[in-house]
Amino acid sequence: MQVQKLSVTEKVGFGAGDMAVNVMIAAMFYFMQYFYTDIFGLKPAHVGTLFLVARFIDALSDPLMGLLTDKYKTRYGRFRPYFLYLAIPYGFSVFLLFTTPDFSYNAKLVWAYVTYLFATLMFTGVAIPYISYIGVLTSDPQERLSANGYRMFFAKIANVVIVASVPDLAAYWGGGDSAKGYQLAMGFMSLVGVGLLLFCFFSTRERVEHQVDKQPLSEQFSLLMRNDQWLLLCAVCVLGTLGYALRGSVAFYYAIYYLGGTESMAAKFTSAGIAASIVSMVVSTWVTKRYCKVKLFRWSQIAVGLISVLMFVVVEPGDIWFAFVLYILLSFVVDLHAPIFWSAIAEAVDYGHVKNGKRVSGLAFGGISFCQKAGAGLAGFVTGLLLTYFDYQAGQAQSEFTLTGIALMLTIIPGAFHALLGFVMFKYRITDNFYRTMVDEKRIDH
Repeated sequence: MQVQKLSVTEKVGFGAGDMAVNVMIAAMFYFMQYFYTDIFGLKPAHVGTLFLVARFIDALSDPLMGLLTDKYKTRYGRFRPYFLYLAIPYGFSVFLLFTTPDFSYNAKLVWAYVTYLFATLMFTGVAIPYISYIGVLTSDPQERLSANGYRMFFAKIANVVIVASVPDLAAYWGGGDSAKGYQLAMGFMSLVGVGLLLFCFFSTRERVEHQVDKQPLSEQFSLLMRNDQWLLLCAVCVLGTLGYALRGSVAFYYAIYYLGGTESMAAKFTSAGIAASIVSMVVSTWVTKRYCKVKLFRWSQIAVGLISVLMFVVVEPGDIWFAFVLYILLSFVVDLHAPIFWSAIAEAVDYGHVKNGKRVSGLAFGGISFCQKAGAGLAGFVTGLLLTYFDYQAGQAQSEFTLTGIALMLTIIPGAFHALLGFVMFKYRITDNFYRTMVDEKRIDH
């Protein structure tokens, strides 16, 4: 198999693309639920329904974007052009997402739907080509893993910077007006995101040319349904994102109401967990050079379930320092799997090519992106329902029942999804040795 090394500059450029993508991911995972309920004034159940509706739109837009990347190729390649063409619309959509006009409640709800759906469409236009991009940067599995290590490292840097700074910037620039402050702060972050997408475009290139089979959508879908390892990764993606997004969306509520902190403290609590994830990216890349990446994937997620139970049992309301320590540990262990997962998708596409004799790339990556969004949407819907069930009252002192519910939503409930994910991964079998043997025995068209 031909080895195609990537320069450090190209890996950094690839990582910059995920920094840009994570401007919106950080907003949706960590801010949107809290922003919509406590700043824009929407009801938790209505917010959860909005998130779920958006995922139905994604059910169409994600596969269509994947098919588009398969069908059209420009002089810049199949995936890379979208970083150039959609950079500014993507940044503008983030700015609109945090623009909150003083409307009646129903008009606010309509505005939230329009701007959120527009933002998710722009996200699709950038994210589908981006997650597919690793498959054409290099054909070497270790280089893919290394590049994804850079990618996840820079993604987490973006999350830390955004989560740690936006509430403080919003307080400073808003001058007491939280809505205006968040608009200005996220507007600035979206501008940075545009620059990062353009840097990714100019610093990387597509060097691997896959022959895309020209088959109808129904046949592509049928081929994917016969790719057992891709289907397994879809289930893993939904479960993992459910746990990750549920924990992320309730972190602000937990820090403010359960631990008794301010928005600024909540930002520090959340960003401390993301910082731990950054270290996790580095450790994961190092460990997988010496230890089976699939085993690390399995056992790290099962460990998350155990740590989640521990955190729920031992952290009492107001116990800030203990909560910080366990949340940092939990966040570190959670993301040990992240670089492995994104490398596994490209390898599952190659596996499907070998198994079925035909390659389905765009729809495969589009399907994974939809699974990620479906998990996030379901998490948002579940969060809204659970906040309503636990009688959450925005901006008010919460009952003991509500506080217990918030604690469950940060720990045991998402931890259960991660533990289940770990057990599902016992069915995954594309290790590095399996992949190399597969490619050597039946050459893939690199």
